[in-house]
Amino acid sequence: MGWTDRIRALRMDLSPWRSSRDFRLLLVAGTVFYFGAMVSYVAIPYQVYTLTGSNFAVGAIGLVELVPLVVFGLYGGALADHVDRRRLLVGLGVAQAVLTAVLAVNAFRDDPSIWLIFVVAALLVSTSAMQRPSREALLPRTVAHDELTAANALFSFGMQVGVLAGPMLGGLLVAYVGIGWCFVVDVLGLIVATVLYRVMGNYPHRAETTPPSLASIREGMDYAFRRRDLLGTYLVDIAAMLMALPVVLFPALAAEVFERPELLGLLYAAETIGAVVATVLSGWTGRVHHHGRAIVIAAAAYGGCVALAGVMPSFGLVVVMLALSGAADMISGIFRSTVWSQTIPEAMRGRLAGIEMLSYSLGPLGGQVRAGITADLWSVRGAISSGGAACVGAVAVTAFWLRDFWSYDARTDEHAIAERESRAGDA
Repeated sequence: MGWTDRIRALRMDLSPWRSSRDFRLLLVAGTVFYFGAMVSYVAIPYQVYTLTGSNFAVGAIGLVELVPLVVFGLYGGALADHVDRRRLLVGLGVAQAVLTAVLAVNAFRDDPSIWLIFVVAALLVSTSAMQRPSREALLPRTVAHDELTAANALFSFGMQVGVLAGPMLGGLLVAYVGIGWCFVVDVLGLIVATVLYRVMGNYPHRAETTPPSLASIREGMDYAFRRRDLLGTYLVDIAAMLMALPVVLFPALAAEVFERPELLGLLYAAETIGAVVATVLSGWTGRVHHHGRAIVIAAAAYGGCVALAGVMPSFGLVVVMLALSGAADMISGIFRSTVWSQTIPEAMRGRLAGIEMLSYSLGPLGGQVRAGITADLWSVRGAISSGGAACVGAVAVTAFWLRDFWSYDARTDEHAIAERESRAGDA
């Protein structure tokens, strides 16, 4: 194989985009949704800070959102396994558009209400947490089984584009036209996404469903923890986010360590840029079958790059290491999503998506606390490097403990085979 062929083999696999109309609709809707949400992500903390002058008040937004995220994430997963997922996406999309419009109206007032921001923020995270399991559970239904790795890479690419571009636009809107217009952009994005969900085809449940209840949620959890391959995906992700997530330390790293606060934005953008590049060059992922091994190696590489970022002598090298860590994290995420979408039965997909959402939502919250405490007790560089090293160790322990996860092979795994045969029978 020549260099031209090798480079061509790295290119992102676009076959799901070409073969499935509904995948295209779901991908564009998700990208627009993330873009608008990230514009509001900039606006809400900034507005709270300008109204209160309190960093604690800004941090309290996360506290207010924590319980709804857990409760409605799990309930939304159970709901997605019982009701029409497309209709649920549409209904919750309308609800989010209305709630965000309330934030816009409040922001345009001469005296915005601070309590209203907190109430609506809690309601928004509730509706978003309920919606996401349905969106993730629908994705495997829109493409062929052997296209799922490429589909997950494309979906991740769309999300990262929104995550990268949204804050940039949000910052410009806040600076030049006002906070209220950030929410207007988000409302428009939610309307577009909801319309795209509405014109998708119907995907009725293939078997008898279970009404949402504590028992059905517990059934999903029991299934997730019985399967050691799934347990491995959760534990590796939690270890990476809990141990190595350095984002909360970026302001101190830029202002105190390098004394270059004007370059703070580069630190925030570095991991996302690395993730985007990794997805653009993700064509090779479809030829990997040992997904557990790939997840472990990529997660360990993420931790190693973060550890190196903490000791790099120059700001530029720190940015490079963070970009590489973002690329490694994205590769791990692509393979985690592939294991989930290729092996989880249709009847369980919503509930497992709710559990997955918690695994990659709660880890960063704990990681911020860990990093902040370590930095205060030791140093900013020490907190970053020790977290990365701890991530490598935790991932290695997980791989050693869960041998079934390390040896997972999509060609021979019983759950992957069963799901492949089920989808072939439906086709």
